[in-house]
Amino acid sequence: MNSGERDMRLRSGIGSKAAALVVLAAFAAGCGGGGSDATAEKPPTADKSAAGTNGAGTGTGTGTEKPKGGTGGFGALFNTEKSIQAALPDPGSMRGWTPKTGRAHIVDQPKSAADCGPDPDWECAAIANGLASFEEFGETAAFTITAFTDQKAAEAACLKEKDSSAKYTKADVSPVPGVGSSHAYYRNAGGLDGLNLTMCLGTVIAEVRLEGGGSDLSPTTSHNLAQIFVSRIQKAAAAS
Repeated sequence: MNSGERDMRLRSGIGSKAAALVVLAAFAAGCGGGGSDATAEKPPTADKSAAGTNGAGTGTGTGTEKPKGGTGGFGALFNTEKSIQAALPDPGSMRGWTPKTGRAHIVDQPKSAADCGPDPDWECAAIANGLASFEEFGETAAFTITAFTDQKAAEAACLKEKDSSAKYTKADVSPVPGVGSSHAYYRNAGGLDGLNLTMCLGTVIAEVRLEGGGSDLSPTTSHNLAQIFVSRIQKAAAAS
């Protein structure tokens, strides 16, 4: 399996079985520690022209979590399962979507940037990572977070990721508030079409991916979900 296929399948191998159970248990309880809105109602029905969605509430989440302006608040070190879980969207912030997968993984012996060299494997120096995916009307929304020791290491990884994805078709996703650097693209691997949005946020790289038979790969949906993700990361960073 090449690196593109590995990415397309949402890094299904990251984390241990125990870590996956921990995160899924947190999801079932409706808590993630990063500011979920337990009292929020399911988003109202919206058509594609109004919200870039496929059906009731697709891509809107609760609509209550908006990232703050500016690029601050991302300097925290995400090096525990708890901090990774808190940064990932949970059912409280994804009302109307069904939780599918949740994983958190801490790298036991992370490599330094010097050990990684110019290799295009941008995750090489990561110290932790996590995944949360949700589904609605056949559309899957997957959120991944990859953490590094500091902002310099994260920026270097972000440049590698951007270079490696430059061969794909660019997607026109509006800038996400509070995000200094991001890029989006369409790609197909393993017979699945997808829309990837990658955001560089201080010490982490955050990705939102849309795919599935019910997805129209809407840039608006991707943008809305990214706002939920950025808000979660900000709150998790503030609480660490």
